[in-house]
Amino acid sequence: MSSTPTVAPFFIAKVGDDGTQVDAWPDQPLLVSLEQGGVDWPSSCRNGTCRTCIGVLASGQVRYELDWPGLSAEEKAEGCVLPCVAYPETDLELQTSSI
Repeated sequence: MSSTPTVAPFFIAKVGDDGTQVDAWPDQPLLVSLEQGGVDWPSSCRNGTCRTCIGVLASGQVRYELDWPGLSAEEKAEGCVLPCVAYPETDLELQTSSI
């Protein structure tokens, strides 16, 4: 038997302070998973430029398939993410941004 690690088919995204959580699929942007889970997250352009959906990743990891996801180096360092173009790589916790 090989010991190939198995990848979870989806991750859990916790949103806000009220215990809301949704399935976050690694093959679609986090915003789509939030909407499918019934979370009303602000959004507009869906391509990482308008920044309407900006949030703070309190825990977990995401990846971007864009070279420039519309965040400054400082915002990235503070944990800011753009759910419209961020793909989950782990279970995560997302909070609204105060920006």
